[in-house]
Amino acid sequence: MFSAIASVLQLIVQPCYELTGNWWVAIFLFTVITKIILMPMAVWVQWNSIKMVQIMPAINRLKVKHFGDRETIGEKQNELNKEKGYHPLLSLIPLAIQIIILFGLVDVVHSITDSGTPGTEFLGLVPIEDGGLSWIMPILAGLSAVLLGFAQNRINPLQREQSKAEKNMTNGLSIGLSLILGIFVAAGMAFYWICSNLTAIAVQALCNVIINPKKHIDYEDLEASRAELAELESLEADRKKKWYQRDPLTKREKADYKRFFNVVGKHIVFYSEGSGFYKYFRGAIEYLLANSDIIVHYVTNDPNDQIFGIAEKQPRIRPYYIGEKRAITLMMKMDADVVVTTLGDLDNFYIKRSYVRKDIEYIYMFHHMTSLLPTSTKGEYEHYDTLMCVGPHQAAEDEVMEKYYGTPAKKHVPTGYELLDRNIADYERLVAEGKAKNERPVVLVAPSWQEGNILDSCFDEMMKGLLGRGWKVIVRPHPEFTKRYRPRWEALQARYEGTPEDELYFERDFSSNETIFTSDILITDWSSVFCEFSFSTLKPCVFVDTPMKVGNPEWEKVNPVSTDIELRNQVGKSFDPADAAQIGETVESMLAGQAEWAEKIEAVRDKMIYNLGHGAEAAGEYLLSTVLEKQASRK
Repeated sequence: MFSAIASVLQLIVQPCYELTGNWWVAIFLFTVITKIILMPMAVWVQWNSIKMVQIMPAINRLKVKHFGDRETIGEKQNELNKEKGYHPLLSLIPLAIQIIILFGLVDVVHSITDSGTPGTEFLGLVPIEDGGLSWIMPILAGLSAVLLGFAQNRINPLQREQSKAEKNMTNGLSIGLSLILGIFVAAGMAFYWICSNLTAIAVQALCNVIINPKKHIDYEDLEASRAELAELESLEADRKKKWYQRDPLTKREKADYKRFFNVVGKHIVFYSEGSGFYKYFRGAIEYLLANSDIIVHYVTNDPNDQIFGIAEKQPRIRPYYIGEKRAITLMMKMDADVVVTTLGDLDNFYIKRSYVRKDIEYIYMFHHMTSLLPTSTKGEYEHYDTLMCVGPHQAAEDEVMEKYYGTPAKKHVPTGYELLDRNIADYERLVAEGKAKNERPVVLVAPSWQEGNILDSCFDEMMKGLLGRGWKVIVRPHPEFTKRYRPRWEALQARYEGTPEDELYFERDFSSNETIFTSDILITDWSSVFCEFSFSTLKPCVFVDTPMKVGNPEWEKVNPVSTDIELRNQVGKSFDPADAAQIGETVESMLAGQAEWAEKIEAVRDKMIYNLGHGAEAAGEYLLSTVLEKQASRK
């Protein structure tokens, strides 16, 4: 077969020699001619590559949607390839043709060197056999592959969009193949390979002119899909280890995953992102344990979640450590009657509704008492069946959103806020023990952490009006602020290092909420801590109108009135940051009129919060009745 190919190739090489009188130039011209002949193939491969890049955003989102489920991803990707007409093996055809041509050149080169024409001796030298100057050929072949890889990484529509690892593999194979050919084949054949690598760059540039990738590829969408996938792949980034070390949590996670699915007939599952979320589920779980024989399954992303210690004392709580990545697969395969979470954006991002059971009731339990607008993202609650509402404002706002966006109606269960009930009880206990009474007024500054918060915008001006009045000012930053902006936090403390701590104290330990309940006035911006403070202690707040955190840019179109904004002047007073120096006067007035403020705030709280003092019972009763209904429907 190769002799027949050689005969065909000789018909091209010989005229090139007769035209130029030089075999090296003849081989180069031969390479150019074969590239021209194969140009339609190159254009076909170009269009095939563009098709692949066109479906990359869909593939990236498949990987997000079915993260961890390789089988499903593979099936869906094959379906996409067929739908778009992409052929994964097509890009290998040009390489196969080049290798066939290379082997066909064996007899051509032999015929040239056997002719005895002066200057043809070097064409037949094989480095591994003849050595000497012929070793220059594998070096040049390798360098040509390096240049080809460098160019293809930038101008080939498919290769430029590959990951770094994929590029390294592609280029590594090309360089390795070129080096091996340069070592084991005659110099004339190696020269053809070098010319082929270099002219392939020109061919790719011409293909980009014939079919411009920019006209057929949505690069913005591609980058957006990459960002979504990258965010997902960065989960559990803190679990770093050397390449030779096993992740100590892997075995535990795998065992808990298997144990979870070994349980048949799970009635209720709580899903938590971390140890701090148990406080929102606590009242409902304790009610279920006290008033039923239900087994509570509790999935957490935190290996050190407090639930594991609690479960040691309560055998009907079954905790499972499932990392964020594996939790995606676990939730897709969920097989319980009821799932309760505080996780927003169910089914919008990584955590999906079950693909196994369509009759699961997904219940959202709020971890705040405030508005669903404007901080919530668009569609944050859309895929839940039930919202356990803290008060009528949340139910009303969700109904407005359902109407505006045309989404299915949900159940709005009036449960209240059990965490507030406990906070009130804790505060009353502090009062009974005499620990809530201060020798001198205490002003707590507790801002949010987003850009432009009090600590970044008007702290120094505010201190001018607060310090020197005989009060103690405590600054309690959001833990996220100290983590993200530590240099700012340290610089702020350094500016006031000369101020006595009994006048200005910077709180560094956030394990306790005692300062929230023992302070006399709270100053904040857009932090929801104001509800915990005012509704637990019936004391007023000062609000600084820093830039508001907005999760849904359309919120004013959905509902121009936000509960958060209305509340600011019901439980306190608002200030423009430019007027921060005047806050001291308002604080002094509030301290003098705390009794009047207490009556006003109590009236607001009683109207705003469902089932005050009985949030645990309301939540627990609904969950229990829902589980029983599910059981009855199966019978």
